[in-house]
Amino acid sequence: MLTIKLNEHVIQCHMVYGKRKKVSITMDLPYMVTIKAPNGTSEEMIKQLVEQHGEVILKKSALMQQALEGPQAKAYEKEGKGTFLLFGKEHALHELIEVEGLGEEELRANLKKFYFAECKRVIGERIGRYQQELKVKPKTIDIVESATKWGSCSWDKKLTFNYRLAMAPLEVIDYVIIHELCHIHHMNHDRSFWRRVGSIMPDYKVKEDYLMRNGRAMTL
Repeated sequence: MLTIKLNEHVIQCHMVYGKRKKVSITMDLPYMVTIKAPNGTSEEMIKQLVEQHGEVILKKSALMQQALEGPQAKAYEKEGKGTFLLFGKEHALHELIEVEGLGEEELRANLKKFYFAECKRVIGERIGRYQQELKVKPKTIDIVESATKWGSCSWDKKLTFNYRLAMAPLEVIDYVIIHELCHIHHMNHDRSFWRRVGSIMPDYKVKEDYLMRNGRAMTL
């Protein structure tokens, strides 16, 4: 296990060497990564690569740590008086779903269905534009529940989006859409990936920061 210090954090690196041409870095847990590298890659080169990707590693680690700590619990007050986010704005519960005569479990279940539907709708409405700009086409698009990811792209071009994105502002949803679409051609978070993201959304870091700051509030 190789350890590398980034700012005040120590990154634990599980090394896997083999017959490959490039180095890949994947997140396992907060501040823990798996690095697959060609045989003979020096420790110094690995350290340089981790430092180059340090900002991404630290941001992803913070998001994962936040998710593992668990979201802030929402209070389902009597008569549906609790407030919940929808596209970045607070709404009373009764503005989103029917609340009359329902208990907390029913309210929570119905609200989750509402967010799943809204997330599916808004992503369906917005993703086409970015598919055209990036000249990519995902195989499938699914809305899921995830504790650690806002979105994902599999090797076979299947995209998933966290239903809780419906709580984020539209421009933040656009960022996650762009991020995952860019993974169709760039599976790793290398420089070419971030250049592609930035070519469509130059201020993408602002959107990343929003998710880091507000992720715990985006819950049921």
